[in-house]
Amino acid sequence: MEKLTKKQKTRRLAESAIMLALSTILAEFAVFKLPYGGSVTLFSQLPMVVISYRYGVKWGAFTGLVMAVIQMLFGLENFTWVSGIVAYLILIFADYIVAFGVLGLGGMFKNKIKNQAVSLTLGSIVVSLVRYVCHFISGVTIWSSYAEGASVWEYSLTYNGSYMIPELIITAVGAVIVGSVFDLSSPEIKTLKHKK
Repeated sequence: MEKLTKKQKTRRLAESAIMLALSTILAEFAVFKLPYGGSVTLFSQLPMVVISYRYGVKWGAFTGLVMAVIQMLFGLENFTWVSGIVAYLILIFADYIVAFGVLGLGGMFKNKIKNQAVSLTLGSIVVSLVRYVCHFISGVTIWSSYAEGASVWEYSLTYNGSYMIPELIITAVGAVIVGSVFDLSSPEIKTLKHKK
């Protein structure tokens, strides 16, 4: 296990808290919101991917789970649309805990792909796709009554795709920019042109 100095622990906690706050704020200022949950935001997933890249997937997963709980608290009204213990559990895990928790794994390619921008972007795409699958599963299991004549599979694919595909693209674009401009491996985040 990695031994951290008090200063390193403080920096990690402070950065994580700032990134959690940034993700939460960006998620609240959605560009597009759907009636039963789901929205297109400006880069709200990116801070979690960056934390994972900087501090590893274990720390990222922890931070992602904190983000999931925050998102669930902000989305409590969604619990009024479903009933039954199984539906509540699917909602908790598929729409929140796993869906947002997985964002903390966005740094998974850090030591596998040398190019920081490519590594960060690929990680953001993978976690966005996993989040999409989580919402899709939730859609076919507990949100099926809202399909209104369409196939429940098509409904879930379309409904969740209408916000997750733009969210994936926005996050990937942000990852390309951040990964190309900043040295995320440096203790103090610096621009790449300052890297020696």
